[in-house]
Amino acid sequence: MALRKVERWGLDVSRAFPYAAPMQHHPHHNGFVREDPWRIFRIMAEFVDSFETLSHLGPAVTVFGSARTKPSNRYYKAAVELSRSLAKHHLAVITGGGPGIMEAANRGAAEARGKSVGLNIELPFEQQGNRYANVPINFHYFFSRKVCFVKYSMGFVFMPGGFGTLDEFFEVLTLVQTERITRFPLICFGKEYWTGLFKWLRAELDAEGYISLGDLDLLTLTDDPDEVVRLVLDYKRRVGPPDSVPQAFA
Repeated sequence: MALRKVERWGLDVSRAFPYAAPMQHHPHHNGFVREDPWRIFRIMAEFVDSFETLSHLGPAVTVFGSARTKPSNRYYKAAVELSRSLAKHHLAVITGGGPGIMEAANRGAAEARGKSVGLNIELPFEQQGNRYANVPINFHYFFSRKVCFVKYSMGFVFMPGGFGTLDEFFEVLTLVQTERITRFPLICFGKEYWTGLFKWLRAELDAEGYISLGDLDLLTLTDDPDEVVRLVLDYKRRVGPPDSVPQAFA
């Protein structure tokens, strides 16, 4: 779809999207840098496609978590349960669109006949789109995908995961802490998994003054899917979706 839009803008796809045609290699030219002015159109088209789709989504919650979690795992089952409940309360569920926890959250939302969004990313391993996302969007760039996780959500649930989950956790936390986005509910699910990190944050960052007093209060730690839903619904009732575009995206 992104390619078709660029073509409609009257641009040469082979120049705007270097991956679509073989690149000519020259010994004295850096092809990556040479194509940068045109690469912006690929980036722009990715934002246009995703913004166009997600702007009609309505209130949504993003669920992050490992791609490697199996259906027999307790966190997979919890992700299905909490996402099913969110969808029953007319909240869209957004995930990274892959397997594991992402699949579980998409599955719960889809089974409740809700909007189940999968923001899938092209990776050389591990990531494949799951069949439960009824609003699938594919990304090439991590940064444009990250924008969409945050721009269209009014709550965030962080399930156990690896580097990707921790990256998303600290990025969203930083945006809230610096007031670049609203103080949405930031919910860490799985006390056994998160407690060690929370202890380290208190002992090193909080105690040494690397973060401000009260910054850790931005986070909620729970093992209860019902509490997740209750926190999100309470925020929706008290505050609701933002009336204007957050500073981070203005």
